[in-house]
Amino acid sequence: MTEEQSTDSHLSVAMTTTSMVQITGVNTMTSSSSLRGIDFYFKCAVLIIGVVGTAANGLILYALLVSNQHKKHPLIVNQNVLDLCSSFAMILSSLLKICDIYLTGSFGKFVCIVLLTDVLIWFANTGAVINLALITVERYLKVVHSTWSQNKLRKWLIYLVMPIPWILGVMQTTAVVASRYPGTTVTDGVCYTRIVFLNNVARIIFIIWSLSVYYFIIISIFVFCYWRILLVVRRQARVMAGHSAAGSNAGQAQLNQIQTNMIKTMILVCVLYTVLWLPMYVAHILLLAHPYPLSRDRMYYTTVFLGYSYMCINPFIYATKFDPVKQVLRRIIPCKNTNQGNVGGGGNRHT
Repeated sequence: MTEEQSTDSHLSVAMTTTSMVQITGVNTMTSSSSLRGIDFYFKCAVLIIGVVGTAANGLILYALLVSNQHKKHPLIVNQNVLDLCSSFAMILSSLLKICDIYLTGSFGKFVCIVLLTDVLIWFANTGAVINLALITVERYLKVVHSTWSQNKLRKWLIYLVMPIPWILGVMQTTAVVASRYPGTTVTDGVCYTRIVFLNNVARIIFIIWSLSVYYFIIISIFVFCYWRILLVVRRQARVMAGHSAAGSNAGQAQLNQIQTNMIKTMILVCVLYTVLWLPMYVAHILLLAHPYPLSRDRMYYTTVFLGYSYMCINPFIYATKFDPVKQVLRRIIPCKNTNQGNVGGGGNRHT
């Protein structure tokens, strides 16, 4: 397969969905040495994001388990596991790309489709987006419809919906892999791949599905649910302020504070998702409307880097904003324990 054919196939793929944009990361020949350099540094940056994300998500997952928050917030744990899988998939995919392995036969074709096109990353990311929406709906029901949720929203129902993000991720990934397989070939150790649709209508339907379900509908859920939640929280704050003047229940005030802290944490996660993934979806629309005049490669590097950064930032939000996680992390940070020990020792000597 010639270089020109490879470039054209990449361009046609980049006009479709999130998964398709990833095809520019596959081993291919390019006439621009500057783009080869940018591509290498981009792969290294993604590898670093994957390593940091895996370590941070693993640490947060440990803190959630130690603090028994996995029983109180199972969907948060599910979100963390999905982000952990996505970060680990980044490491695996980036290492294979940097090593520039020689592909051959059916196994080479499998590696190309599943790993070099970042399908595993998008499998976990698709599930994480759906799970984030489920967390938002759960918060909405518990705050806005608290009486109903106490009577109807049982723990078994939460566990029942937890596999939904994984199932949808598998369905999306299966559709992408199946559509890539007919358009994938391995020549001289290099993989050339593109998504093949039955017709142009199928391609447009898939584009609309991806853009609407995984961004616009998700954002609508965020805006509606957290807007209603903030209204209820503000009303509760006014009520608590009135009670505090006459002497309020300290336990209830602490419970409300924990709930408010949790809501603020999830709002920040949702806002970051909205901001960091927006450039990629705008790029998709631009490439769809004007595919050829635009600089596709640099657009790819910028938008995908921002999207991948979101997966790495999430655990740091939980570490700084979610009190139960902060308490566990404080106990396991050596310098913190040492400083506390020194302070205690100093006090004994003065005594």
